[in-house]
Formats: sequence, C-alpha cells, structure tokens
Amino acid sequence: MIFEIAQIEIRPGTEREFEAAVAEAAPLFEGSPGCHSLKLMRSIEHPLRYRLIVGWETIEAHMVDFRQSPAFESWRALVGPFFTAPPVVEHVEEAYTGFGN
Repeated sequence: MIFEIAQIEIRPGTEREFEAAVAEAAPLFEGSPGCHSLKLMRSIEHPLRYRLIVGWETIEAHMVDFRQSPAFESWRALVGPFFTAPPVVEHVEEAYTGFGN
C-alpha cells in the first residue's frame, strides 16, 4: 500500500465549509477501486493548510483509476473552489512503524 499526501492551502474563513466538502466527497474515494483510507489533517501552526492522506493499493489506483474518473472531477468540483493554489501531491510508502501501530 502507498499513501498519497496532498498539501492543500485554502482561502481564509472557509475552513468549516472546506472540511464539510471533504466529508461530502469521502464516498467518491471510498467507491474508487484500490482506495483503502482517507484522512484530512489540519495544521496547527498554519490553520489554512491541510494535508489529505489517502491510502491506495498502488500508485496506478490513484493516478489512473481515480484521477481519470468522473469521481475525481466531482471531488475537484466540491473542494477546488476553496484552494488558493493547486495542491502539492506526493506518494509515500511506509518505511517504519513503531509502538505497535
């Protein structure tokens, strides 16, 4: 499994609406082949900065199956209006897990 980490910067004053839009969009990810998890994290030091962390079976599940689907278009329609810039996205794989996690 790999993880997509997307750093997202949003417009001031739209935090609650953005979080609600992500929650509304969650089924789009859940129904996508190869998607295992979805988590939205908000920065404490930079409260307009979020990180969307999505667990995918493979990079192709994200970059091909999801990104080229109508679900991706729906996702961007829901959350795109909040962005101040395009998200910065990278893929990571687990290198170490401590403390029994």
